Amino acid sequence: MDRINAFGDDALGDLDAVGLVDALRAGTVSAAELNDAAIARTEAVNPALNGLAYEAFDRARERARLKRPYGGFFDGVPSFIKDNVAVAGMPTMEGTDAWDPRPAAEDGDFARAFLATGLIPLGKTQLSEFGFSAAAEHPRLGPVRNPWNTAHIAGASSSGSGAFVAAGVVPIAHANDGGGSIRIPASCNGLVGLKPTRGRLPLDANMRQMPLRIVANGVVTRSVRDTAAFYREMERIVADPKLPPVGDVTGQSERRLNIAVCTQSIHREAAAEVTELTLKTAALLEGLGHRVSVIDNPVPRRFMDDFLLYWSFLAFALVRGGRRTFGESFDRSRLDNLTLGLEQHAARNLHRLPTATARLARVRRIMSRATADYEVVLTPTLADVTPRVGHLDPTADYPQIIDRLIEWVAFTPLQNATGDPAISLPLAESASGLPVGMMFAADRGAESTLLQLAYELEQAQPWANLHH
Repeated sequence: MDRINAFGDDALGDLDAVGLVDALRAGTVSAAELNDAAIARTEAVNPALNGLAYEAFDRARERARLKRPYGGFFDGVPSFIKDNVAVAGMPTMEGTDAWDPRPAAEDGDFARAFLATGLIPLGKTQLSEFGFSAAAEHPRLGPVRNPWNTAHIAGASSSGSGAFVAAGVVPIAHANDGGGSIRIPASCNGLVGLKPTRGRLPLDANMRQMPLRIVANGVVTRSVRDTAAFYREMERIVADPKLPPVGDVTGQSERRLNIAVCTQSIHREAAAEVTELTLKTAALLEGLGHRVSVIDNPVPRRFMDDFLLYWSFLAFALVRGGRRTFGESFDRSRLDNLTLGLEQHAARNLHRLPTATARLARVRRIMSRATADYEVVLTPTLADVTPRVGHLDPTADYPQIIDRLIEWVAFTPLQNATGDPAISLPLAESASGLPVGMMFAADRGAESTLLQLAYELEQAQPWANLHH
């Protein structure tokens, strides 16, 4: 088993992002030293992990040597941005090579806020093509590999960010989530991954134009406090007045919660090993004094068909509008079989799309009624343990790819439809030694409840890191 670990005796050490802020303020390290160390770590592990989509090392070095290049709480801390949001001067390739790269003329709405926190991007990270798959295995660029075991995938679509944070390249990196793409790589790589409430963080224009805004921006981190600090700082920059504030969550709450546990997804029962690990997490919660009840999944089975059709429509829009969106160099023959298969699925079923979209928009009411007596719902993040590289090969026939995706990614899409927050925490480990995430979902605007619970669980059962 090949484990890839970039942690070392350099300026970054094994500190999380908040720890690096403390070190910067104490003067024991400089922003230039941190970014130089992160660049060296990237160069050391990227050949094995393949998480880098675009390198901006010189730009990062230049900004790290400026005095307060942006300002912000994280000023000087190195990071990465996923390669599906616009950053001035960097191309956005969406995990594909179907058109010629073009640097963005200006920062998109999300990058503008992200950079205002002071984080310095070393470049952009790999994702699956357009973020459609839960594994980034590009036919030409190769797979993004899991640092816990490089024979396995790093989860997607935010695969490069997940792999780099877990391996210690940077402590925090951008991820976004349209069907689980913050929570999936968090689960696979042993990280904290919070998908926030719809509207909590800004979206670029292309994502705002969706009929149902299923995508949410966020980060993956190794510690709860880094995730909490990120949302606190983003709220100071771009607060949504329609949502309850997250605030400055710095520890657990004394309040005991009513927590529902469900190991049955809309599509299938979780694998036996994952079910057992989820019930062990439920027992941990009970031991901490929370009130835990096992429930059946209340969501109609047609949800997965509706979500797949909506997901396919996004592929349809991208493929059919490729030249208009990405320029004359767009070549659909260079797209993978998953993207093309989704496009064809949508083309055959466009007449069903309005009804499917309307049902997806109503599913939040179904969940709210069914879980009205609970503050939090616990499920596994994924229905089975992390597969090996090749399991979700995008060059395979479309029916094989989509069947395997639906089998594995059976829990996470629900919160993309409802817009509710959900967090994956690395509370379990498979028999083969890979992280297994546990997912906690709450009602709209209740990120603070999830973060308080996450602090409590992190203290009660500290999770493994690759540097331990």
